[in-house]
Amino acid sequence: MERSEVAGWNLRLLGANSQALTGELGRTQSAKRGGLFLTNNENALKLYQWLAQRHPMTLYSEPLQIAQIKEWKPDLIISYNYKHIIGEDVIAYMQGRIINLHISLLPWNRGSNPNFWSFMEDTPKGVTIHQINAGIDTGKIIFQKECFFDPQKETFLSTYETLNREITELFKEKWQELLTGKFVLAEQNGEGSCHTMKDFKRIKSEIDFAWSDTIAGVVERYKEYKERSQGKEEFV
Repeated sequence: MERSEVAGWNLRLLGANSQALTGELGRTQSAKRGGLFLTNNENALKLYQWLAQRHPMTLYSEPLQIAQIKEWKPDLIISYNYKHIIGEDVIAYMQGRIINLHISLLPWNRGSNPNFWSFMEDTPKGVTIHQINAGIDTGKIIFQKECFFDPQKETFLSTYETLNREITELFKEKWQELLTGKFVLAEQNGEGSCHTMKDFKRIKSEIDFAWSDTIAGVVERYKEYKERSQGKEEFV
């Protein structure tokens, strides 16, 4: 494996599995020239490991500061399940060299819990690699792939795992183009949709469910909730 390092990694989020990947995770290191891989989710580690075998890559989980980026001068920043907002100063400095891996078919289901909302609102499903701009998942599309599921057979967990596999494979397939910048950008067409964590928590409090529940059953409960809510509004 080529040089790979960890800068500011949150051990509590990663758990024991991270130790097999990097060794001394408790020590904060300064990033060096190469790529910067941003994540706060354990499910991104396999892709990071794959990347670190092919390109100098630093794993990072904390909020980014423009002073760090000017010092480190990464050639590419990759965001995958990264919870922090990237500042406009960092975005401007990188000049289009920040990309995000998002498990929805943009412009549909920007923001939080895209897999969940794609079924609740019956919108197209898929994965997208896009440039990061100042908006919430509104950057230009680099690559994307539509996916199809049977809600009668699938759960939110199974579709989530499938979407993460699909975006990982799409990234690997297109890695050389992403690294060299040899791709054609596409604007996001149409209004699409966007959701916040607050939206999800509100629905979760009204129609309790588990990620292992069959999707079709949860969708029916959501429709019933919508009908009750509409009825109350008409009554008022």
